[in-house]
Amino acid sequence: MKVAVFSTKFYDRQFLTDANHDDHELVFYETPLNPASAALANGYAAVCIFVNDDASADTLKILAAGGTRLIALRCTGFNNVDLNVAAELGIQVVRVTVYSPYSVAEHAVALLQCLNRKIHRAYNRTRDNNFALDGLMGVDLHDRTIGIIGTGKIGQIFAKIMTHGFGCKLLGYDLYPNPQFESDLGGKYVTLPELFSQSDVISLHCPLTSDNHYLINQAAIAQMKPGVMVINTSRGGLVDTEAVIAGLRSKQIGALGLDVYEQESELFFEDLSSEIMQDDVIERLLSFPNVIMTGHQAFFTQEAIGTISQTTLASITEFAQGKPLSNEIKPLEKAPAIAS
Repeated sequence: MKVAVFSTKFYDRQFLTDANHDDHELVFYETPLNPASAALANGYAAVCIFVNDDASADTLKILAAGGTRLIALRCTGFNNVDLNVAAELGIQVVRVTVYSPYSVAEHAVALLQCLNRKIHRAYNRTRDNNFALDGLMGVDLHDRTIGIIGTGKIGQIFAKIMTHGFGCKLLGYDLYPNPQFESDLGGKYVTLPELFSQSDVISLHCPLTSDNHYLINQAAIAQMKPGVMVINTSRGGLVDTEAVIAGLRSKQIGALGLDVYEQESELFFEDLSSEIMQDDVIERLLSFPNVIMTGHQAFFTQEAIGTISQTTLASITEFAQGKPLSNEIKPLEKAPAIAS
């Protein structure tokens, strides 16, 4: 079966080709999927897309007119797909429900420790032969309180690292509580206001839905402990960037670690080092010495990319063989606002 694969980099081509075993004809496009590029998939029964591709109604109508009947997301989130319109047009949608949760959890810990111990600043100093310690003091994480919003697979692993590895206290918030968070890890579920006010570090591990858009906003930040560290490795839309910038300026937020950004679709996964940045908001963010941003790379490990590629190709094979789709997303399915 012919599959148009959008938003591809060399690693996508490598891992998808290895997982394909020549079962399907994969045609790779570096361009993202959107209404302007959707015609490239004309005649393809399936398209494969990534987190920042645009599968809104306008795009889906072009795909359907060209014969596309399957959208295979090589990611977990599906907020970029209009599921109701897809169903109306007879397009089925599948996603990757599980890949290495360790990849994202471990990256969140890396951001946390880098900010706490000022590794990014020390790295720049020592390369200039500056070995002074002024301004590099951190804190012991032992006995600090970590607030975890979303205690699914990734949140649970992050919690385990923080309590077993660092001896931290755990607070959690989730619409769908995980019994193991309390029984195995000694965590405690609390309300969001309680989590905000009591946590030294707040880490987000939940999908983006219409219900939790801007979960971290001006009101939420006002409830937080002064000097709190906020980590987001989930979805950019969970955080109101302007509110966070105000929180950084007032020192209500003491440090910020981001792997995602609400306007990332025009920036991330591209080399813009020779360009004039047109996004003033991200420029302001990156001007703060207590902010670290990575370009949506938390998932980016060999294990995760391997699993994503294998799962995606397996779903495409199920579709080609007329089998029930194990990882299909139904129009009525709604990502839980907190669980991940």
